[in-house]
This record gives sequence, structure tokens and C-alpha cells, in this order.
Amino acid sequence: MTEQRPIAVLGGGSFGTAVANLLAENGHQVRQWMRDPEQAEAIRVNRENPRYLKGIKILPGVTAVTDLQATLQDCDLCFVALPSSALRSVLMPHAEQLSGKLLVSLTKGIEAHTFKLMSEILEEIAPQARIGVLSGPNLAREIAEHALTATVVASEDEELCQRVQEALHGRTFRVYASADRFGVELGGALKNVYAIIAGMAVALGMGENTKSMLITRALAEMTRFAVNQGANPMTFLGLAGVGDLIVTCSSPKSRNYQVGFALGQGLSLEDAVTRLGEVAEGVNTLKVLKTKAQEVGVYMPLVAGLHAILFEGRTLEQVIGLLMRGEPKTDVDFISTSGFN
Repeated sequence: MTEQRPIAVLGGGSFGTAVANLLAENGHQVRQWMRDPEQAEAIRVNRENPRYLKGIKILPGVTAVTDLQATLQDCDLCFVALPSSALRSVLMPHAEQLSGKLLVSLTKGIEAHTFKLMSEILEEIAPQARIGVLSGPNLAREIAEHALTATVVASEDEELCQRVQEALHGRTFRVYASADRFGVELGGALKNVYAIIAGMAVALGMGENTKSMLITRALAEMTRFAVNQGANPMTFLGLAGVGDLIVTCSSPKSRNYQVGFALGQGLSLEDAVTRLGEVAEGVNTLKVLKTKAQEVGVYMPLVAGLHAILFEGRTLEQVIGLLMRGEPKTDVDFISTSGFN
């Protein structure tokens, strides 16, 4: 069913652009808001987002705009694809206009200092809005190139989930629903940290067994933390958990993987991020996650190890060595060791 009103995508990055194109492909008129007038003009004139999705033609149904107030006035359903560091400052001045709207966060990050997820910030800014999140193994370029992809929309608001499914579901993009908004969103944020480790491991020539061990222990670690914070462990067996973790930790197209790979090649963190030319949320998430894990007493050796590599002068070999010498734990924390029931 085609929306009567246009749909907003807030943010001019790669994922926001890919989602805008998906919506347009399904027959919707889309207002893609971005702060940079030159970027908006390039999209309007050349029908391409050269900085973030070079070579992908942007459909006629997508209009690049720079007037946020007018965009919010025109649209009821808004996909929010702003960097975690900018989301609050961009949307706070428009809090009144957000009331009653359907706000779906696409950003996989955690706000520094508050440890709030993006949907929690949206809820704080606009308590009368209806909030959801979209997360899963969703590499932007593959979506834009029509690779078969699945994602999860999560909200306690069942009608919101249905609206998002109707808007985005298409021939190459499948949208599942979940009521565990917190777990789905937390999974999307946490996996970015482990993708950096995975990229480093590949750059250093570590074996397939090692990479598999890292990914699997990462899943155990992030699930342990999420359950401590109130998420459902079963969520992490789905697309927003293990699905997103696998693609982010194994694909050179992943931004966080690219940062890790550059670090493994010997670049400094600053140079690795500069080479990427786009936000890698995992670096920001790592800092706040390590602090929070210590505060709540959750054992996260990979998080502590990556922090030691990036900010304390350790090497990946040293961190894996410590991991191998650590006391053996239960393989899966949420399965009874006393038998199969």
C-alpha cells in the first residue's frame, strides 16, 4: 500500500541513501534530508550520492532536501539515519514537530556519557512519538545493488512494525518484526566493536579457526552483556544478533571491519578512520561499552582487549594470548550445563 504522504529519511550517508532508494522503488515519494547543500545539489543534478554510494543511481522518487522543518512537516513516517554523535543536537530543536510521528532509527550506536541507544534518545526528545528501530545484516552497498537482504524492525508498537514492513518490503528486501526493541538495537550497536577485531585478524593473516573463534566468542560476550541490561537472549540468535555479527565481521564492505583491517596493516586509529572517510560507530561504542561493562560487572575480555589495543598500546597477538590463557567458561551462557531438557 503506497503512503499518501512522503516518507522522510534523515541523513545523507550510505545506509540512509540505500533505504531512500528502497522506499522509492516501492512507489513512495521520499524526502532525504541532509545538512550539506552541496551534497543535496549533487544528488538532485547527478542522481548519485558520490561520497557514500558512488555508482548507484538514485531513483526519481527521492528528493534531496536541506530544510528539516519542512521535511518533518510533510512526513509522518521518518527513518532516522543520523550519526550517533549528531542525532540529539540535530533533532532536539524540532522536538515539538516530532510529536505523534513514527520515528524509526537506522543508526547502530550508543551515545557517549549517557549510554543511551538512539531510540532512547528519540523517546527522550519526543515522548509523544512512536518509536522503532531497524537493524540486521544490512550492508548499504549490497542493498543498493539489490543483493537479497533481510532486516528486523523492532518496536512494542505493532502497527508501526506493520507500516515499516509495508513501506520497505520488496523483491530483494525482506522485513521481519520483533517486539524486543532494546535487544535488537543493542545487538546492532555492540557488533560494531567486534568487527574491528575481525578486520585486524584478517589483516594479520590469522586463520579461519581463529576468526570463527573470535566471532563466536563475540556473540557470547555481547549476549551476556545484553541480558544483563534486560534484553532477551533469543534475540541474539536472529538477524539483528548473529546475522549482523557475521556479515560485519566477515565483509570488507563493513566500515568497522575496514577500520580494523587498516589497524592490522599498521595504521594509527586516526589514520584508519580518516582513510575510511565515514563514521565507524564501533570506535565510539568501544569506549562507552568498556566503561559500562566494568560498572555493571560483566565479563567482556574482547572489549577490554580491543580497548587495550587502541588506547593502551597492546597488540592483537597479546590480546588473543590472554584470551587463550583465560579460565575456560561455559560455551553458551544460557543453556543449562546439567543436561538437555
